[in-house]
Amino acid sequence: MSQSPAMIPRFPQVATFPLRVLPFTPLSAILSAFSRKIAQKHPGMFRRLGEYDHTRFILDPTDLPFVICLDPNGGNPRVTVTRGRGDGAARIAGPLAALLGLVHGAYDGDALFFSRDLVIEGDTAAALALRNAVDDAELDFAQELSDLSGPLAHSMQRVLALIERRTGVNLSRPEEAELW
Repeated sequence: MSQSPAMIPRFPQVATFPLRVLPFTPLSAILSAFSRKIAQKHPGMFRRLGEYDHTRFILDPTDLPFVICLDPNGGNPRVTVTRGRGDGAARIAGPLAALLGLVHGAYDGDALFFSRDLVIEGDTAAALALRNAVDDAELDFAQELSDLSGPLAHSMQRVLALIERRTGVNLSRPEEAELW
């Protein structure tokens, strides 16, 4: 069963201070490279976007001082991290943990929307297409990061599992046994 929206962890405000002053160019480059690796591994996700495969999406983790602009670019994605609201056809906003939980299937998008923990603005059909594409891909960011870690994959899995346990933020897909 998906977690209750009332249990969504929030990023600590004190930890956001460095993010208010650091440049986002390196983070944008890292997220773009990570997105391209995911696109290579899950090409169907971008085909599933259909007519929205060149639509710019704004992912707004409301507990962080930036937004993530995702341009699927026909399967060769670009990610830009910026301050402000960003410019895109659809904006999906909510706490970082909720956005990650949606990707991993830990939270129900409808429940988040109706509890107002998730806000969707702009082209809702595009946002729905993105949600369906991500759902179908069954992404697991922890596994994707571990796969990119080469010989350090096992250590990376352990570190990410520790972070997940300590923060309550879903960095991986819940085990099927936990869902039933």
